[in-house]
Amino acid sequence: MKPYVLGIDIGGTNTVFGIVDARGAVIASGSIKTRKHNNVEDYIDELHQEAQKLIEANDATDKVHGIGIGAPNANYFTGNIDECVNLPWPAPIPLAQMVSERFGIPVAITNDANAAAIGEMTYGAARGIKDFIMITLGTGVGSGIVINGQLVYGHDGFAGELGHMIVKRNNGRLCGCGRTGCLEAYCSATGVARTAREFLEVRNEPSLLRNIPVEDITSKDVYDAAIAGDKIAKDIFEFTGKILGESMADMTVFSSPSAFILFGGLAKSGELLLKPLREALDRNMLSLYKGKVKVLLSELKEADAAVLGASALGWEAKPYPATAAPVGVAPAASAAPQV
Repeated sequence: MKPYVLGIDIGGTNTVFGIVDARGAVIASGSIKTRKHNNVEDYIDELHQEAQKLIEANDATDKVHGIGIGAPNANYFTGNIDECVNLPWPAPIPLAQMVSERFGIPVAITNDANAAAIGEMTYGAARGIKDFIMITLGTGVGSGIVINGQLVYGHDGFAGELGHMIVKRNNGRLCGCGRTGCLEAYCSATGVARTAREFLEVRNEPSLLRNIPVEDITSKDVYDAAIAGDKIAKDIFEFTGKILGESMADMTVFSSPSAFILFGGLAKSGELLLKPLREALDRNMLSLYKGKVKVLLSELKEADAAVLGASALGWEAKPYPATAAPVGVAPAASAAPQV
């Protein structure tokens, strides 16, 4: 068997890719801007060009067994991206087939949050944990649900869209999915920026955030201001953590996870986010589950978790059109050959 796979994580802002060996070591990695091109064909051309440079520079030409891709709303069963809420191209996109044809290498895809969950289960904080929920806090809010050591895909490949749980039924924010009040609209990095704009509009006290044009405020700006002691910024994290903790209490009654694992830029906010989150989680937890559920941070570098998870799919990738997997069955986390 060829010694490498290529793992690709397609995010709403950046696409990160890496060459991974059978031990799960990322040999080399690179990135491109996801939204640079108006059509997906040009995007795949640039991805191929940059990945080929990486492959050639690391003596991996003709040594890549398969490609695994984690992408928003990617369907493991069909190889398609069926909705492009956080991507700039019209759906559906037969991504696995297009990438396979462009690279001449077999491809398998899954949801980006599911890919991160596989990476965490194989190499990170979820090693040895059979029941957990991975929550990715990035441009959107993604999730990967693992029960008894297996990813949950549902009958159609779309199970686990916990970022689109409705957390505010009345007068909720419009979400990119077209509905209102989704968790993603409040607890993603973009949701935090929206909260900042709302707080600044309705509150009169001074804030470091007022030194930034309101439409340019990012979650990183809010974090920096909070670390500097800014009251409004700290209240934004309190608001965000409370909503996320309440939502996690609701998630618990579904699958009884032993842990939640938080991943993504917003998860790096530390106790600014975690303190209100834990308090809300405990306050809203059904007594049956109190004291049983850990809240953990990802142990993998932000780029590596999804790349490693996606790469695990690459060992089982097949040329498209591929034979459909059994409905509801997730790829094994230990897909890499034993070495």
